Amino acid sequence: MDSQLLSILQLGDSNFPSGAFSHSFGLETYIQDERIHNKETFFEWIRIYLEKQLAYTDGLACRLTLEALMNQNAPEIWNLDRKLFVQNMPEETRQANRRIGERLVVIGIDLYSIPLLEDYLRKIRKKEAFGHPAIAFMIICDFLKIDRNRAILTFLYSTIGTLVQNGVRGIPLGQTAGQRILLEIHPLLLKTVKRIQALEIDDLGAVAPGIEIAQMRHEKLHVRLFMS
Repeated sequence: MDSQLLSILQLGDSNFPSGAFSHSFGLETYIQDERIHNKETFFEWIRIYLEKQLAYTDGLACRLTLEALMNQNAPEIWNLDRKLFVQNMPEETRQANRRIGERLVVIGIDLYSIPLLEDYLRKIRKKEAFGHPAIAFMIICDFLKIDRNRAILTFLYSTIGTLVQNGVRGIPLGQTAGQRILLEIHPLLLKTVKRIQALEIDDLGAVAPGIEIAQMRHEKLHVRLFMS
């Protein structure tokens, strides 16, 4: 138990070198529009992002990946990888997920020598797969025998935690305000994990249009702190 806990804490740490700190996933557009300018407006964006986009994309992908792993169905994982890429309309967001995903695959191989991740990397390099952080994260969690709900919760928390740190830098906010947001989001993270368990596969990619448009608009911002 202690070994698993330490492993999931390391994997979900905001300092884990996945490259996620370089991406705002549309947050920076809202900041430049001055629609996000303090703790309250930032918390509302984080809540909507979690409940209306993350749950229906990466969050559901986490669950579907774990189900495919349980059924030893690798082809379904590669099919999910393709769906996640082609359903993601904003170019910057597609490429952000691809870069973070491939980075997680490489680090996972370096740390744990997971054969399925080696297969994933070969497919990525041969352009037979794209790479996605949710898939890579769950393959690692499955290898480490992390509880299913804990794995999904850790992925969501890690994603939100990185975005909070990016918001603290980009708005900017004080570090204490960022920690308060993380504390206040705890109940919503737990609710989101439960919601993900009830979603259907057809729900994959049902995202909030406003956030998706902001992600597209980010490509044309004159000054950018983040890559997406």
